Amino acid sequence: VRRTKSIQKEQKCGVYTYTPVFIRFCLDQNKTMEDAEFYLRYYVGHKGKFGHEFMEFEFDSGGKLRYANNSNYKNDSMIRKQVHVTKAVIDEVKRIIEDSEITREDDNTWPEPDKVGRQELEIKINGEHIRLTCSKIGSLLDVQDSKDPEGLRIFYYLVQDLKCLVFSLITLHFKIKPIP
Repeated sequence: VRRTKSIQKEQKCGVYTYTPVFIRFCLDQNKTMEDAEFYLRYYVGHKGKFGHEFMEFEFDSGGKLRYANNSNYKNDSMIRKQVHVTKAVIDEVKRIIEDSEITREDDNTWPEPDKVGRQELEIKINGEHIRLTCSKIGSLLDVQDSKDPEGLRIFYYLVQDLKCLVFSLITLHFKIKPIP
């Protein structure tokens, strides 16, 4: 089974068995588990002529955004960036995810990862944990020709929105000459 989905009822953090630091954070913030636990990870990559090439980013509930891009083309080195974002940015990422309704989708009929590559999207939000996997999507034509065009279209556009947001945040944060 490639997809895991678990729904938990809203309860205080102290009820669950997590590390003491996490429980202390939740109790100090007086948050429920669903408020405190948020995680998003996207990966796209393949193994080919230049080795394992991939792009990956992840957000966590603490506001950490991590980005990695590995391309061995012309002996290029791996790019790694880490940024701390505000709660407003995390809330916007959550809103984008919730508006897309991706948590209702199922990847059983999506194209299996193949030699072209794979995409993975893992999300923990509102007590749900989903992990979606499919092959690389080259264009909307690939989406329309699939067995589940509506679900894959939602995935495709969500990934486009998230990538655009991440690239904007990374570019703005690491800009050498600040905008006057």
